[in-house]
Amino acid sequence: MQKTLFLALLLACSSCFAATMYISDELTVPLRRGPTNGHRIINAALPSGMALEILGEDKANGFTQVRTPNGTDGWVPTQYLSSQPAARDLLTAASKRVEALETQLKSLRDSAKETRTAQSQAEDRNSELDKQTKQLQSELAELRRVSATSIAQYEENKVLKADNQQLTAQVMELTGRVSQLQRGTQFKFLMGGGALVLFGLALGAWIKSRPKRSSWA
Repeated sequence: MQKTLFLALLLACSSCFAATMYISDELTVPLRRGPTNGHRIINAALPSGMALEILGEDKANGFTQVRTPNGTDGWVPTQYLSSQPAARDLLTAASKRVEALETQLKSLRDSAKETRTAQSQAEDRNSELDKQTKQLQSELAELRRVSATSIAQYEENKVLKADNQQLTAQVMELTGRVSQLQRGTQFKFLMGGGALVLFGLALGAWIKSRPKRSSWA
């Protein structure tokens, strides 16, 4: 009778075969040869969180037939099984996931910070280049202004120099004319003086050459 009931339970739970269940948060669970507490214990301490393959279920006695990761078949109380991993394992997995996400977030923040830093440096370089460009443009404008003034002064100096040369030539010409006039005047004075001297000598000679008259005549 018990064997028939056992087979019926196994057939009824055929849909549960090959499913995976986990040892719940109990510290340890014994693995027994059969679906009652009277059956011999195969493994006295299945650890919490162990994944077990479901082979069958005895709902009447509250036991589930399982297979351990090393291939050992046995029965454990159904109340100690859970469809989810143990909270401790979930917490560990969640902690690892949080650490991974925090690492990823830190990497993204560092990347964003580096990007902002690069953009800030680029903006600073652009600003400095703009300042240098404006300064160079200002210096170029000043050079152009000074150059234009210098060119104008140079042209004006050329005109003044030409006028000065022309005036110098005129002065030299006038100086030559004055010298000529002065030499002509001196020559006239000399000629006039010489003529007077000759006239005086001729007059004196003439006077001496006249015969003297006797006072008795």
